[in-house]
Amino acid sequence: MTIRHLTTDSDILLAWDAVSALRPHLAFEHYLTQVRAQMEEEGYRMIGAVIEPETIVAFAGFRNLHKLSTGRGIYIDDLSTVPGHRGHGYAGALLDYIHALAASEGKVCVELDSGYHRRDAHRLYLNKKYFMASHHFHRDI
Repeated sequence: MTIRHLTTDSDILLAWDAVSALRPHLAFEHYLTQVRAQMEEEGYRMIGAVIEPETIVAFAGFRNLHKLSTGRGIYIDDLSTVPGHRGHGYAGALLDYIHALAASEGKVCVELDSGYHRRDAHRLYLNKKYFMASHHFHRDI
């Protein structure tokens, strides 16, 4: 397995299986446009766990974060593994990569939110030394 930054349209499209496993509400025909907008407007970055030249089995999407409460960090928006490839350490490797990237960029933390029902993901985060720091609230407008 290698980890690579997903910057080209073709790489972003290759991550679709992992993305749609986490975000089933997204329509494929709008996916690339959405990612490109997030990259341009929010500094969103994507990395993928690649097991063959054209097979991305897991991905992470993240961006820079700067808050009064925590300082400069990285916020992980998305982390997902294709269902048939779960349990092989791909998501953990992506987290390790992001932790190293954050350190190399002078960040002081990595943050993420996770749905209450994602117990397997919580187990991974706790094993990677994350702790539950707050509740996240959301309101539709």
